[in-house]
Amino acid sequence: MKKITALVTLLALFASTAFTPVIKSGNPSVVAEPVKLSWETLRDVTFKKKWYPEESVYMLYPTFGPSIQKLNGKSVELTGYVLPVDIESNSYVLSAFPYSACFFCGGAGPESVVSLKFKKTGRKFKTDERRTFTGTLKLNADNIYELNYIIADAEMIEQ
Repeated sequence: MKKITALVTLLALFASTAFTPVIKSGNPSVVAEPVKLSWETLRDVTFKKKWYPEESVYMLYPTFGPSIQKLNGKSVELTGYVLPVDIESNSYVLSAFPYSACFFCGGAGPESVVSLKFKKTGRKFKTDERRTFTGTLKLNADNIYELNYIIADAEMIEQ
């Protein structure tokens, strides 16, 4: 009976800490809000050409600056233009600029686009919808098949 009681106590302790919200200011009643990320902040990156033998091509390799590094893994909020990549697989990019001037089509750099990895699938977006999303910022320097910035567990904020 003591083992069962100890197990129940341990499980209750785990459950109470597993879903604890992020607290700011030491005050448990104040939950941390996502950082309002700006496209200007995302420009804190430099690029160098690097050879990628698996694709036999030079590509831009990012070195993230300190202001963006401190946001890696943090909850963020970002507003931009939605660009569908593959609607069927729910693959979208958020861009600082509309389609006609985006990184892929215009003269903007790779720091002006963010990959959206949605928490839930289902919502379809149209090209150039201006929307705000929240999620966890992930910095990507090594996976050449992904963008340099990713918002994981992305959710649209209703406006």
